[in-house]
Formats: sequence, C-alpha cells, structure tokens
Amino acid sequence: MSRSRKIIIGIIIVLLLLVLGVYFAGTWYFSSHFLPGSDLDGMKCSFKSEEDVQEMIAEKIATYSLTIQEMDEEKEALTAQDVGLQYVEDSSVEELIQKQDKKLWFTSVASPKKYTMSAATTYNKKKLEEAVKALKCFQGMVEPTDAFVDEKDGTYYVVSEVEGNALDEAKVLEVVRTAVEHGESKIDLVDSECYLKPQVYRDDKELVKEAEALNKYTQVTIYYDFGDREEVVDGDLIRSWLVKGEDGNYSLDEAAMAEFVYQLAYKYDTFGGTRQFITATGQTITTKGGDYGYVIKQKDTVEELKAAIQNGESGTREPVYLYSGVCRDTNDIGDTYVEIDISNQKMYFYKDGSLLVDTPIVTGNPNKGNATPPGVFALDTKKSPAVLKGEDYASDVTYWMPFNGNVGIHDCGTWRTEFGGDIYLTNGSHGCVNTPYAAAETIYNNIEIGMPIIVY
Repeated sequence: MSRSRKIIIGIIIVLLLLVLGVYFAGTWYFSSHFLPGSDLDGMKCSFKSEEDVQEMIAEKIATYSLTIQEMDEEKEALTAQDVGLQYVEDSSVEELIQKQDKKLWFTSVASPKKYTMSAATTYNKKKLEEAVKALKCFQGMVEPTDAFVDEKDGTYYVVSEVEGNALDEAKVLEVVRTAVEHGESKIDLVDSECYLKPQVYRDDKELVKEAEALNKYTQVTIYYDFGDREEVVDGDLIRSWLVKGEDGNYSLDEAAMAEFVYQLAYKYDTFGGTRQFITATGQTITTKGGDYGYVIKQKDTVEELKAAIQNGESGTREPVYLYSGVCRDTNDIGDTYVEIDISNQKMYFYKDGSLLVDTPIVTGNPNKGNATPPGVFALDTKKSPAVLKGEDYASDVTYWMPFNGNVGIHDCGTWRTEFGGDIYLTNGSHGCVNTPYAAAETIYNNIEIGMPIIVY
C-alpha cells in the first residue's frame, strides 16, 4: 500500500472518528437539552436545558396579564402579581426533553418541533377574589330593571327595561378563575354572560297585553244623567276598581262598583223621600212619604256599568231604575203636577208650568178615620167612566184617577154640588179627592200616568 493511500485512509478514519465523536456528543448533549428548532408555547427553546426552560416559563408566567373586555368597549387587566400567580416546577419539561428523538438530533434543524405544555401554576385565591372585586367595573354599578306598565295623562304605556351594567360577582369570579387556571390571556364579560339582565323586556307579550287592557278599561268615560246634575265614571275612578289576578289579567272589583252605585242611590233616590216644595200660595213646605220618585235598581246598574266598561262604551246613560218619575232634576216633581192642599181644601193642576186648574175640593173626613193621606204620589192609572165601590156604596163617576190604592181624584156625579171650606170635616169623602166635574175633566185630559200628585 502506498504511503499516499495510507494517508488518505488515515484522514478518513480521523474524520469518521470526529463525526462519530460529534454525533455521540450531540446525542449526549440533547439528552438534557432541547433540540434545535424547538418551540414551547411560543418560547424558543433550542439548545436550552431543563433549568433554562423552567426559568423562561417562570419569567413568562411572572409577566402574565389577563385582559378583561367589559361593556361599552371598556377594558381592564389583572396581572400575575394581582392574583399571586406563580409557576410550580414539575417534570413536564424534563419529560418533553426525554421524549425527543435525540439520536436524530442532526436532522432537527430541517424539521423543527413545536411543543405545548400546561404549566403547573398556583395562585392566591384570596388575592384573586380581592383583585376582581377591586375592578372598576364593580364600582357604581347600575342594576337592571324590568320593563313595566306606567300611566301618564290617563294613558297606560310600557316603560322600557334598563339593561344597567351590574355584574354577577360569582360568575365573574368563576370566569376569571378559569382563565387564570388555563393561562388564558383574554376574557369577555359580555360574551361570558356575566352581566345581570332584566327579566322582563318592553316587548313582553303579557306586558303589552296588560297595557292594552288597562287602556281599554280606563279610557272609557261614562256620564250618568241626573237631569240638572251629572256623575262621571272616568279613568281615575275605573282605575281604582281594577284588580290584577294571579294570572296577570285585570278584572273589575264588583264590590267596589256596587258601593259606587249604592252611593248614587243614596244621593239620588227620591222614592218616598223628603222634599222641599213651593206651594201655589208661595209657601215652602216639606213633604214626605208617598210612592212617587226614583229608585235605582242597583244590581242591574252595576251589571250594565261593568258591561259598558268591558266593551269600551263611553257615553251618557241613566242608571237602571226600579221606579222612576217624570223629571230627573233636583226638583224631580217637574212642572206638570197636581197639588192638593188639604187644610185649604184647594187643588191645583200645573201643566208645563202653566196653571190649568184652581178649584175647591172635598177630601177625606179625618174625623171618621178617612183622611186623605199626605205625601207625593204617582198617578196609578186613568179610567173613564168608572164605578167606585166601597163596603156601603157604589158610585158612578166620569173621571177616575187613583194615586194611592183606592184613593184618587174623581168627579162627583150629582151627589155633591158644593166644594171647599170645612165640608171635609163633617161630610168628607172616604179618602178620595172629590172634584168639580169641569176641573176633573181638565185634569183627566191633560195628565199622564206616573205624573206626581202632591198632597199636604
């Protein structure tokens, strides 16, 4: 073998030994260091030892910051120091190094490796809680409020809800705690549904229905006509009668409505009541008793009122009457009536305010217990001709106008020709009002059933 050939072979052996030395040195080195091209959670770890990487991780965690996205584009941040976040060394880094294919270390540059690792950390729960509570977003919070029905100027409307910016503290703590534990760098309190929400919104069907129902009820205005007086049932009064049930629907308080109608009756019923009356001679007297006047049929009036409100029927109406007169004014006698003055034995008949009859009469004999009863009565009926019958008599008359049972106004045929004076005290009737024929005729032809007859 030539000398030159030996030299070449020697050089090759030396080179091979060097390569093998480098290879085995690399294999030994990368048994405790990261291969070239290694990346751990964004950190360049090439040629780094476990200790180096542990320090890098600790430094990264020490600079940890959690961005908190809040309502209205506001942002805040919590740092590792705020929550007492610290890195806890474990075998994770060593395990990553040991899992490397160190025998092929020389090829790693061409095929870089990226590793992920959940670094073991610990934090101070108390500090985290205090830091969260100290966030600006927890200061001056506005609580959410539900939409509700309100009234203005007699109209009901839905007041919109208030979203507010109040946070659910427990939910925020949970979201922040989870983010810190998983090393997350950002959370969104809106997306995480940490803000408290109203329970009822302005488009709530029940709320809209409630406002519509209230408006239907309270926009009704009913005028009760009492002649020269009036009583009004309006939204304010109806509002006091509304009762909200457990199902959320409104109904009318019939007891309250019945009380209202009762008060109407107490104020306006006149049947058999006391009245002030100005006589034909100009005297003001007080009358009481009789069957003339108005009586409100209370139960039926309540039912009609309830139906009118429920159906949204505004307008002028009268109560339902059990008994009624001819005039609904304060003076319910009106200007067409018969006036019988017992003490002066006179009778007057006014029609539409004009005096048609001014006549002497003979009334019942009080000394025989047949006195003509005082009071204000309604004319019961009219009959012509008629036969008046009693226990011991039967009399033919042309005009018969009863107003209190068997007591009435009538002419006297031929059995009585004198009237007035004190005749009634000795030769009075059985209670009827004996009237001259012409006067009886005039009254009969001008009076209507139900018209008032005042006896005093």
